[in-house]
Amino acid sequence: MDSNVSEKLEEDKENVYTIPKTGKMNVPGRIYSSPALLTQTGMENALQQVVNVASLPGIVDASLAMPDIHWGYGFPIGGVAAFSTEEEENGMGVISPGGVGFDINCGVRLLKTELSEQDVRERLPQLMDELYRNVPAGLGSKGRIKLSNKELENVLNEGAKWAKDNGYLWDKDMQFLEENGRMENVQIEEVSEKAKKRGIPQLGSLGSGNHFLEIQKVDEIYDEKTAKIYGLERGKVVVMMHCGSRGCGHQVCQDHIKPVINASIREGIELKDKQLASAPLDSREAENYIGAMNAAANYAWANRSLIAHWTRESFSNVFKEEAETLGMETVYDVSHNIAKFERHNGKNVCVHRKGATRALAPNSIDVPQKYRDVGQPVLIPGDMGTCSYVLAGAEGAMKETFGSTCHGAGRALSRKAASKKFNGEELINKMWKNNKIYVKARSPKVVSEEAPGAYKDVTSIVDVCEKVGISTKVAKLKPIGVIKG
Repeated sequence: MDSNVSEKLEEDKENVYTIPKTGKMNVPGRIYSSPALLTQTGMENALQQVVNVASLPGIVDASLAMPDIHWGYGFPIGGVAAFSTEEEENGMGVISPGGVGFDINCGVRLLKTELSEQDVRERLPQLMDELYRNVPAGLGSKGRIKLSNKELENVLNEGAKWAKDNGYLWDKDMQFLEENGRMENVQIEEVSEKAKKRGIPQLGSLGSGNHFLEIQKVDEIYDEKTAKIYGLERGKVVVMMHCGSRGCGHQVCQDHIKPVINASIREGIELKDKQLASAPLDSREAENYIGAMNAAANYAWANRSLIAHWTRESFSNVFKEEAETLGMETVYDVSHNIAKFERHNGKNVCVHRKGATRALAPNSIDVPQKYRDVGQPVLIPGDMGTCSYVLAGAEGAMKETFGSTCHGAGRALSRKAASKKFNGEELINKMWKNNKIYVKARSPKVVSEEAPGAYKDVTSIVDVCEKVGISTKVAKLKPIGVIKG
C-alpha cells in the first residue's frame, strides 16, 4: 500500500480533489468530497483503492470516487471507472467483477402515492404488519412464488418484462425503470446451476443487511418544477425499496472471479490487489462474465418488481382501494452496482458503477420522455433514522463523471463495530418515541448493525454532489415506517 495517500490529495476546487498520476497509475484519481467527509474512519484504505483502480489497463480520464466512498472489495464503494472498448495507449479496457460487486444490480425503486402522512399514520401498525407478512425479508429469506428452472431462465433473460408479462407489474411502469428493467446480451449458460438454485427460492425477497422497504413522506421540495414532473408533492407518502439480485447475483460474481483472475494472469495484467482481477473487454472471460452479470441484473429488476407488486397489494388491502386509485405509480428504478456500455464524451466505454448511481442530464435520450426536460431521477437512500433524497441528473455528471453521482449515505462504521456500539431494541424504541418511526426487523441485531449512527450524514453527501454540479436536489424524504431484514 502507498503510504498516506491522503497527503497526496490536491484540491482542484471546492469539494473536488485530485490524486496525481504517479507510479503505475494510468490516470489520476478524482475525489468528490469535503474536508469533513475525508476525515472519516477508513478513508485512507478507500483512497488507496482509488489509486489501485487507476492502474488498470484502458481506464479513461480518471479513477473517480463519489462523496459516499468507503472501502470495498477491490474497487471502493462509491467508485466509478470507465474503460475504453478499444485498444488504448495503456492497453485494452477491462471488466472487473470487483468494480460491480457481489450484489449485482443492487438498486432502488420509488413508488409515489396520493396518500397523506395522516392517512398512513392512522393505519400504520396494520399497514406495517401487512407489508411485513407480504414482503419476505432477512438472511436466506424466500419469496412467495415457486419457480421452475425454465421460469427462472425466463426471469434471467427478461427481467422486469417477465414480471409485467406475469401480472406483477403495470405496462406503464416499464418506461420508468433504468434500461426498461432489462439488460440484453444475456448468457444463461454462464449462470451456474448453483446460482440458479440460490435464485429460485429468493425471487421477491428483500434479503438482509442494508436492504429495506420504507414508507416515507415527502418532507421538503427543493425544485418545484422537477418535483411536479416526478409526481412528488410535499406531505404525500412514497415507498422506497432497496435490494438487489440476492444469492443469485452473489453466486454469479463468485463463479466468475477465478476465470477473470486467470485472464489477468494470462494477459500479464499487473494487479495492485488480487480483488481487482480484470479481463480485457475483447476476451472470452469478459464476454462470459458480462453475459452472466446481465442475467443477474435482470433477476434484480424482476425481484424489485415483485416487491413493488406486494407493496401495492398490501396498501390496497389496508386502505380498501385499488393501487391505481391510491396513485401508486413508479417514480423510477435505478441501479447502483453494475457495469454498462455507454457513450460519453465521444467515446464508447464500459462504465463500472459500484455504489454509484447513474445520473443522466436533461435531454439525454435514455431518460424517459416524461422526465427528459429535467433529467433522470436519482434515488439516494439515507439511514433509517434520518432521511433519503430524490435528486436529478445534471450536466456536470455528463462532463465529469460519466453520468454518475453518489448512491447513499455510505457506512461510517463496520457492521461489527455498529453491533457493539448500538443496542437494537433500544434503537427501535427510541426511533418511535423521538421520531415516530415505526421499525419492524427480523432481529434486533440487524437494527444495531444498521443504526443511523453507523452511516455518514447523507445530507452532507448530496450537498457535495449538488455543489460540484453532478446532480441537484429535488426532494427530501423522511421515514415513517421501516422494514429491515
